[in-house]
Amino acid sequence: MSASGLPFDDIRELVATMPGSDRRAVHAKREREAQLTKPAGALGRLEDLSEWVAAWRGSATIQRPVVAVFAGTHGVTKQGISPFPSDVTQQMVTNFAAGGAAINQICAAYDLGLKVFDLALEFPTGDISVEAAMDEKTCAATMAFGMEVMAGEPDLLCLGEMGIGNTTVAAALYCGLFGGSPADWVGPGAGFDTTGIDHKAKIVARAIETHKGHLKDPLEVLRRLGGREFAAMAGAILAARTQRVPVIIDGFVATAAAAVLHKMDPSTLDHCLFAHVSAEPGHIKALGIMDKVPLLALGMRLGEGTGAAIAAGIVKAACQCHTGMATFEQAAVSNKAV
Repeated sequence: MSASGLPFDDIRELVATMPGSDRRAVHAKREREAQLTKPAGALGRLEDLSEWVAAWRGSATIQRPVVAVFAGTHGVTKQGISPFPSDVTQQMVTNFAAGGAAINQICAAYDLGLKVFDLALEFPTGDISVEAAMDEKTCAATMAFGMEVMAGEPDLLCLGEMGIGNTTVAAALYCGLFGGSPADWVGPGAGFDTTGIDHKAKIVARAIETHKGHLKDPLEVLRRLGGREFAAMAGAILAARTQRVPVIIDGFVATAAAAVLHKMDPSTLDHCLFAHVSAEPGHIKALGIMDKVPLLALGMRLGEGTGAAIAAGIVKAACQCHTGMATFEQAAVSNKAV
């Protein structure tokens, strides 16, 4: 516990003492890159990806990649902000366990581990349009729970989520953190039409009005406007940083959890890669504010960590190219004339 005894002060202290990247490893990686059997820079962003891994792991190798999916339920669903009932969250967690979801197939295709975390699904958070989602103790404890994802010692962490109503919650978080109109941040989510999107914007506006006196502190924004899966993902990002493990962030919802940390200190996300730009219209706006360039643009908006898992396959390929490719000397291939 921090000296103050306040739960959020523990989080603030962790942010203030984060380790940096391994510059020696980056230097060694670049030296080897220059000797590989290809023109300099010929693999484009793949070379950047393998260097990113080396910077945080000490070498461009991935052996234990894990996709972590955090599932939470939201009291705000009672406001009719999703075409699907809240029960679908639990049903999808069961589907994950049975191997029937999209994320199961992508993990199988790229040989990724998968862990699914049920975050007290039987106890929805408070309805953010009229009350705080969580108190400080609950929010900090949920962040700490998210940190437990590192207990298995993954060397690449991909973050995803499941939670009916959480695109509305994500939109509220973005609006609370970055400002603008609720209409700037809401989108179709699980399939709403224009009328449904307009209704979501009204609920987000109501939430912002309810909590407007408490939006200067990003952690307060998280506990008031967020949800358990958002808090857990933020905690997982911080825990990965303390162990120098690179993180791949999924789409619109997962990025909202990262945005809380960005608002605290942009450097908290230096070890993070943003997998793709979601079809949710607010995502590209958020990425622009955070100055992050997504790896992919596939028109996806499913969540579940699906975009992060696909990006992990590319990261694995980038590392394999770097570590497995022969040097000019090894392959007896003539290098360019000096």
